[in-house]
Amino acid sequence: MANIYYENEAPIDALKGKKVAVIGYGSQGHGHSQNLRDSGIDVAVAELEGTDNFNLAKEHGFNPTDIKTAIDGAALIIITLPDEVQAKVYNSDIAPNLQPGQTLGFCHGFNIIFGYIQPPENTNVVMIAPKGPGHLVRAEYEKGGGVPCLIAVEQDATGDAKDVALAWANGIGGARAGIIETTFKEETETDLFGEQVVLCGGLTALIKAGFETLVDAGYQPEIAYFECLHEVKLIVDLMYQGGLSYMRYSISNTAEYGDLSRGSRIITDETKAEMKKILSEIQTGEFAKEWVAEYQGGMKKFNELYEKDYTSKLETVGRKLRSMMKWIDAKEV
Repeated sequence: MANIYYENEAPIDALKGKKVAVIGYGSQGHGHSQNLRDSGIDVAVAELEGTDNFNLAKEHGFNPTDIKTAIDGAALIIITLPDEVQAKVYNSDIAPNLQPGQTLGFCHGFNIIFGYIQPPENTNVVMIAPKGPGHLVRAEYEKGGGVPCLIAVEQDATGDAKDVALAWANGIGGARAGIIETTFKEETETDLFGEQVVLCGGLTALIKAGFETLVDAGYQPEIAYFECLHEVKLIVDLMYQGGLSYMRYSISNTAEYGDLSRGSRIITDETKAEMKKILSEIQTGEFAKEWVAEYQGGMKKFNELYEKDYTSKLETVGRKLRSMMKWIDAKEV
């Protein structure tokens, strides 16, 4: 079983009276910055002037600066930029200004594990990965709670890297819910696998396939949308609250029997073999190389795949139906 730390085991003292720099004021950046400040930590925000995130940081009471100014004298430097731009920014603006003994903090291990960022040996490298988006990190903190976090130490140059990471997690509210110990490798590989095979790639492919099967069989696309996409939230919410057992307890006997007797016909041995192949591509760095090359090449494939789904019947019908459901506060992009 994993080690789990709570507030009494994660004192914030390691950061008290010290400066923390947050690079990027996006989803995670704004949550970490505000929570750490409200926990009594001196926070400096680095963001590009004139951007929406720069203006948001100012609205939240920060005085965002350039990276060199933000990290000067900082005990902890938290990098919350998107994976695909971190290495470029690190090499151009962070690395030349790093000082021995500073701690580099990541929310995901992608760039460290696959070697796109290679910190000097005299620098600590740690990770605090909240298991929720930045707005939830902020909202739960304001309620007096917190979002569970993962903690990992990749490099301990000063001997107190873990203490710094635990203080960081405490400062954003994670110690209120629990800080689970892992490694950069485990977090990175399981995170990518979950996104690709279950949470995003697997789920969206299943929804699309179900929708298309019903429409191709002559059923109305609006009805297919409700059955294959809209009601997913109902089932996921039940699983979120109490796992598979609570979900099955809550649905009809007919639905439960269909679940137990038919699910394995969809997720077959062939599907599991493909899952193992995808995991291997993650472990070997093949996916990372593909994604970085895609980004550096202008994201042509990415944009083609996105446009195909965006203009699909599933999405077209969905936008129409969501406009009828005022209670869900539909978000259209």
